[in-house]
Amino acid sequence: MKKKENLLEEKIMPVADKIANNRYLIAIRDGFMLAMPLLIIGAISLLIEELPIPGYGDFMSGIFGKHWGDFFLVPYHASMAIMSIFVIIGISHSLTNHYKQDGLNTAVISLVSFFVLTPFVTNFTPEGSKAVYQVDSVIPMEWIGSKGLFVGMVSAILATEIMRFVSNKGWVIKMPEGVPPTVAKAFSALIPGTITIFSFGIIRLIFAYTPFGTIHNCIFNVLQLPLVSLGDSLGAVIIANFFIGLFWMFGIAGGDVVQSVMTPIWLALSADNLLAFGKGEALPHIITQQFNSIYLWLGGGGATLGLCLALLLVCKSQQCKRIGKLSILPGLFNINEPIIFGLPVVLNPILLIPFICTPLILAVITYCTMAAGLVPAPNGVIIPWTTPPIIGGFLVSGIRGAILQAVEIVISFLIYLPFIKAQDKKYCEQEKLYENNKE
Repeated sequence: MKKKENLLEEKIMPVADKIANNRYLIAIRDGFMLAMPLLIIGAISLLIEELPIPGYGDFMSGIFGKHWGDFFLVPYHASMAIMSIFVIIGISHSLTNHYKQDGLNTAVISLVSFFVLTPFVTNFTPEGSKAVYQVDSVIPMEWIGSKGLFVGMVSAILATEIMRFVSNKGWVIKMPEGVPPTVAKAFSALIPGTITIFSFGIIRLIFAYTPFGTIHNCIFNVLQLPLVSLGDSLGAVIIANFFIGLFWMFGIAGGDVVQSVMTPIWLALSADNLLAFGKGEALPHIITQQFNSIYLWLGGGGATLGLCLALLLVCKSQQCKRIGKLSILPGLFNINEPIIFGLPVVLNPILLIPFICTPLILAVITYCTMAAGLVPAPNGVIIPWTTPPIIGGFLVSGIRGAILQAVEIVISFLIYLPFIKAQDKKYCEQEKLYENNKE
C-alpha cells in the first residue's frame, strides 16, 4: 500500500496539481461559478412553471389564468437561455484578475468579440408560406445559450490574451495626470480593444470561406458535439468520479479538478434537458450535471452521507461517534470536509475502496433505473449543490427521484458499513490502550 501511495504521489499528484492550478481551467471554473446563481434562478423559474405534480398546471391556470406561466418564463429566457454571455464575462474577468489587469474593460471586449463571431442573421418561414425570409441584425438565441458555450469559452480566453499581449507591449493611450481614473482606463483599453475586436473580425471572415460558414458551426460540430456525446456516457461518468475520489484521498478537492473540465459538458447536457422539459418533450439525456450532483454525491464527494449514518448508528469508538455528530448536519447539505479530514478519509487505506467505489456503484444503479424508465432522467433544473437529499431528487426527477435517493443512501450505508466497522474496531483498541496507559 505504501508503494502505491508513493507512486500516486510521485506520478499522479503532480499532474493533478497542474490541472487544479491551470489558469485557464481556474478561469473556466470561476466563470461558471459567476453564472451559477443566474442559472439557478432561471432553472427554478422554469421548474415553478412546470412543477412535476399532477394537476398543478390546471390548478394554477384556474387561479391566475391561462397564461400564468409566462411570468416565470421571462426569468428563464433572461438567464438560463443566454448562459454563454454570463460565462464569457466570468471567464474573462477571472483570467484578467489572474494577470492583475483591468477586468471589467476586458470582460466587455471579450463579450463584444464573441458577438463579432456570432452570425446576426436568422432564417424563418412564415406559417402557410413556402418562402424563406431573412432578418438582419438579429442574434440567434441558440448561439448565446448552451450551443454557444464552447465558442464563448474560447472567445473569452483568446480575447483576454490578446488584450494582455497588446497592453504589455505598451500599445495604449496614456492620459496625463489629473484625468479621472475611469476616463484613463477607458482610453487605455481603446487600442487593445480595437486590435482584439478586429482580430476576431478576421477570424469571422476566415470561417466565412469554409464549408462551416461560421466558427459556431465548426466548433459545435467538430468539438462540442463529440465532447458532449462522450460526456453523455456512463463510462465518462465513472472515469470522472473515479478521479474525484482518488484526488480526495490525497486531500486534493477532486471536484474542483475534474469539474473544471467536465462542467461545460454536463451543463450543456442539462440545458438540453431543461429546454425539452419546458416544451414538454422527452428528455434527451440521462447524464447531466444533476445526475452527478444529486444522485452520486449524496453528502458530498464519495457519497459520505451513508458513512455519516454508519458513524452514528453502529460505531462504538468515541472518535467515530464524535465525528458522526459533527458531520451529519453538514452532510445533509452535501458538505463533507469534517468527515474527510476529521475521521479521516484522506490517506486512509481502510476507507479508500468504499470512498472511491460508492459513487461508481451509485452511477451504475442510477443510470440503469433511468434507462429502464423506472425513474425520470434529470429535468435539467440547476439547483444549489447544497440542496439536501430527497428534496433534490424530487426537484429534478419528481417523487421517484426522491425515492431513488433514499434507496441510494441505504446502499451507500451498506457499502461503508464493513469498512467503518474495521476502522471503528481499530479506534476502540487505540482508545482502550490509551485508557490503560493513563491508569
